[in-house]
Parts: sequence; C-alpha cells; structure tokens
Amino acid sequence: MDRNPSPPHLCREEEEDEAVAGGDCIGSTVYSKHWLFGVLSGLIQIVNPENTRLSSHDEEQQMELDEEMENEICRVWDMSMDEDVALFLQEFNTPDIFMGILAKSQCPRLREICVGILGNMACFQEICVSISSNKNLGQVLLHCLYDSDPPTLLETSRLLLTCLSQTEVASVWVERIREHPAVYESICFIMSSSTNVDLLVKVGEVVDKLFDLDEKLMLEWIRNRASQPLEQPQQDSEERPVFRIVPSVLEAAKQVRSENLEGLDVYMHIFQLLTTVDDGIQAIVQCPDAGRDTWNLLFDLICHEFCQTDDPPIILQEQKTVLASILSVLSAIYTSQAKQEYLKIEKVNLPLIDSLIRVLQNTEHCQKKPETSAESNTGETKKSDFMEDDLHLKILKDISCEFLSNIFQTLTKETMAQGLTEGHLNKQKCSCAFQNLLPLYSHVVEDFLKILHDIDKSLADDLEKSFPSLKV
Repeated sequence: MDRNPSPPHLCREEEEDEAVAGGDCIGSTVYSKHWLFGVLSGLIQIVNPENTRLSSHDEEQQMELDEEMENEICRVWDMSMDEDVALFLQEFNTPDIFMGILAKSQCPRLREICVGILGNMACFQEICVSISSNKNLGQVLLHCLYDSDPPTLLETSRLLLTCLSQTEVASVWVERIREHPAVYESICFIMSSSTNVDLLVKVGEVVDKLFDLDEKLMLEWIRNRASQPLEQPQQDSEERPVFRIVPSVLEAAKQVRSENLEGLDVYMHIFQLLTTVDDGIQAIVQCPDAGRDTWNLLFDLICHEFCQTDDPPIILQEQKTVLASILSVLSAIYTSQAKQEYLKIEKVNLPLIDSLIRVLQNTEHCQKKPETSAESNTGETKKSDFMEDDLHLKILKDISCEFLSNIFQTLTKETMAQGLTEGHLNKQKCSCAFQNLLPLYSHVVEDFLKILHDIDKSLADDLEKSFPSLKV
C-alpha cells in the first residue's frame, strides 16, 4: 500500500468555496473547520463498540476501515503537513483523541494513519513540545513499537526520530525509552527479523540518534542480554530469543546493504558509535560469530564494493561518510585482533592495503580545488559546500592513514614480497601511501623501507630519493 496516499478525487471545491465565504477556513488555508470537525467526531466514535464504520467477518478477524472513512482520514493526514492545520488539530486536542484510538483500536490502518498524523504535527516545535510533555501519550506511542504491523512501526519510528531531533524534548524521550526496557527488545527484534527496508532504515536512524545523544543508554543496550517480555501474543507460547545489539545491527545492515546506501550509512555509523566505547568493541570481538560476521561484511564492502578500481574517483564524494564509518570499525577490530583467533592477519593485509591506498588516491583527486566560478552570486554557496565536503574527506583521509599505518606495522617480509609480486604494492602505490602517512607516521614509513630494502633495494632507493626527509 502506498505511503501517505494523496486525497481522493472528490468534489471538494464547493465546500472550500463555502468555507472561504463563511469564514470557516483553518488559518490561511482553504480547509474547512466544519469538515474537519466532522472527521474528528467520526474518529471519536470509531472505537465505540456500537459504531458501524468498522467491519469484520468475525471477532477474531482484524478490523478494517471502510473506504470512505479511510479516504477522509488520509486527507487529514495530508493536511496535517500544513502548520495552520497542525495547530488547529492541536487546539482541538487531537493528540488525546488519537491516544484513545491507539489504546483501543485493533485496526492496523487506522493506527498507522493516527501515528502518521501525529508525526506530521510533531514537525512543528510548539506541537512537538506539547506531544512530548504528555506522559500518557508518550507511553502509548512507545507501546506502538510493539505492534506487529510494519506501516505502524514505520510511522512510530518516524515520529520518535522527529522528537529526538528536537533539542528541547530529546532528553525527555531518551529517559522515557530508558524507563521502558522492552523498547530495546522490540527494536532488536525489528532489526533482526524485518525485511522491510524502509522500516529498517528508519529504525536504524532512531538507534543512531539515541546512541549519539546518550552514551549511557548506548552502554545499557550494549550490556543488555534480555529484558521484559514483548507484549506480542505470537511469542507467548514460545521460548523468547535473547536479543543482543551487535547481531541485530549486523542483520539489518545485511538486509539494507544492496537496496539503500543511506540506510547502510546509518548502520555503519551505529557500528562506529559502538566502537567509541570499550564495551562496544568487546561486544563485537568477544563473540567469535559476531566478530567474524561483522569483519567479513565490512571487509567485503571495502574490498569488493566501495571505491573500486573501475569507479571514477569522484564517487568518493557519495561514499565518503559510509567509508569513514566502515574503515573506523575495521580499524577498531583490527587493533584488538591480538586477542582474536578468527582473524588471520596475513590473509587480510594485502587487500586492505590496496583498498586504503585507492581511497587515499581518490581523496587527493577530490580535494583538488575547483576552478573559481565567474558567478559571484553563487560563490559563497559553492565555497561553503566545498568546505563541508573537504571536512568529510579529511576525516576519511585521517581514518584511512591511521588504519594503513597499523597494517604497515604488522607486515612481514614474506607478506610484503607477496604484495609486490601480486601488484598490491608498487612504486606508485607506495608513493601515495608515504605522501599521506608523512610526517605523522614517519617511524612507520621508515620501518616499512627497512623491510623493503631486503626485498627490492632498487624500489626502496627510488622511494628514498622521492622522500629525502626519510632517514633509513
């Protein structure tokens, strides 16, 4: 079913003309207050057992909206993107009406639309503060995360992300989520089992925002093993699985990998946030299965998917943020691998070196200053955009250099000789590596040259002449 469908093609022009003539408009819009009152009144009655607008073949069958009511509510959904309409809905206590519907209705489509309208309303700061301060409504909305209906879960996640993005109320929602530990299990369940890419991306954005806002909550979720049971009937008679954050994030990343680059970027950033604390790194590497699977996914992305030999260098602009996250996580795992038996250093060094040098080569290409534009009226905008791009590229370059230096320090003579034979290392690639590693990692470069002298003295001498500051 299409998301947030357009209003049906009904004859509304006469109603709107009458609204304008009779002062029945909502704010500066042509929407009728009278019509909206009628729809909201119908919503109030919709959860009444005596209503006739809901139909079902028997008591066990999920209720469905009739077409007319669905069309009317969807029109309100579209209208709620207008600030005047959203404020009018707020004045009419629509959030409280929806809270009653969400608490009582068993109709998935109705629940989805109600949460969707609240999500649109929450885009406006004043309304977002009001919705967020309503403790009972907050609990009902979090309860919607336990729903089994993907569209309702998607709209709930969108609403939560909107509220978490408002600095005035973000802490309220973080604390509210902390007080409802079943939210952790519900989100892990979605990430672990859903195949709905849109839902996975939005849930990932919620988790990413939560972890970015509150490290304490992130640590609690990292250390969490199992919490209160989900209120889902289908699990009552079964043994519930124990959800952990790392395998859940990993499964979602695999699902969105080929279909949504922005979604993959989100999940890679979640992994990067996890590695900012020691508990997060340990949660990845201490479990052999999780550690191996995470490494394999990220290794495959960097060595076989992103920034490939036949890609134009400019593609790095599109991939720079996801690459930075991937390389940051790989580097964190790599530096902790002394404790891990599942990583075989000699098998991963050369492909990683090749990929890292290619990233650095493309970074250099993208960081070349653009020609000065003759159009002065767009000069400031272009300068600002370039500075932002330059910052992201610098971050990517710094991460790549640190990772490459760590790999260089573990190279053996045999591995280096293999790299020269297979083309992973040559004069051009070594020059690029040295140019980016110097002067910060000069000791690493010097040690690299010492080994290279024993393998290919001619190449080592050429590199020394190109970089006279080196003393080997």
